[in-house]
Amino acid sequence: MAADDEELRAIAKRYRRFATVEAHGASPAYERLALAVARSPDLLAFLGSMPPDRRQPNLFLAALRHIGGVPRDASAMEAIVRGEAARLKDIMLSRTTQTNEPARCAVLLPILGALRQPLALIEVGASAGLCLLPDRYGYDYGRHRLVPPGPTSVPIFPCHASPATPLPLTLPKVAWRCGLDLNPLDINARDQMAWLETLVWPGCEARAGNLAAAIQIARAQPPPVVRGDLRRDLPALIAGVPKGLQLVVYRSAVLGYLQSASERDAFARSVRQIEAVWISNEASPVFPELAKAAPPPQTPDQFLLAVDGKPVAWTGPHGQSITWFAT
Repeated sequence: MAADDEELRAIAKRYRRFATVEAHGASPAYERLALAVARSPDLLAFLGSMPPDRRQPNLFLAALRHIGGVPRDASAMEAIVRGEAARLKDIMLSRTTQTNEPARCAVLLPILGALRQPLALIEVGASAGLCLLPDRYGYDYGRHRLVPPGPTSVPIFPCHASPATPLPLTLPKVAWRCGLDLNPLDINARDQMAWLETLVWPGCEARAGNLAAAIQIARAQPPPVVRGDLRRDLPALIAGVPKGLQLVVYRSAVLGYLQSASERDAFARSVRQIEAVWISNEASPVFPELAKAAPPPQTPDQFLLAVDGKPVAWTGPHGQSITWFAT
């Protein structure tokens, strides 16, 4: 069923917000294209023909790129929609925005490094599992740098850390790790990894290079990611964690995909009942009550980092910064 006028206005508003809040300052091409989508009746009509959970800017713009590269303007986007509508719909219906940004490990490290070691890590919404490897990457916090020992070349993730951020002195020790995802991606499947690389915005070449390097690191010893729903299958996964390890359950930019606020709240309550450290790193609208307990963010696109339901820091959506405010 096609969207009505109110839905089309909501789609246009969503694309304007993406342009001015998320893409602005990060990807000029996506900022320009998202604004063009918001002004184009033809493009809005196409998006309105898609299911509501398949209209997001990241998915549409990545699907366009997957077919014909970065479009020049609205006319180029409209041409792809006219000529490749069936193929475009197939991509948007069969794929998801499993961005799997490994640089987000940089904002997890201050928490992971302060815990009792060794760790057992479970990531929900793990995609290809790249964020399950915080001990295998390097980090540059400006005043402090951490790199794994050994001759292997690793990606170095830059992260601007506020003076109050408790940076670890060493990398965490991970003895066990596993991910949970509705649609796990195979780190050795070239077409799936090509899609992950397409999800990195144009203009973010450093991110793209670090993603490619992280994929190579993961291929040497792929982290296990099992198929399952975070709302039902997490307890069974936890049951398999070896005894004596500090269990950490975390997710980043995942719960926003649950349409219902009650589902998000119910999942958060269930995880807090588990004997584990629970880390969330989500856009502030996902848990508005947590955001109310935090100082105002410096920019509207920042994620809220919380531990066991207590907000501790604002973070860059791609792991590029962490502003610690917890006492």
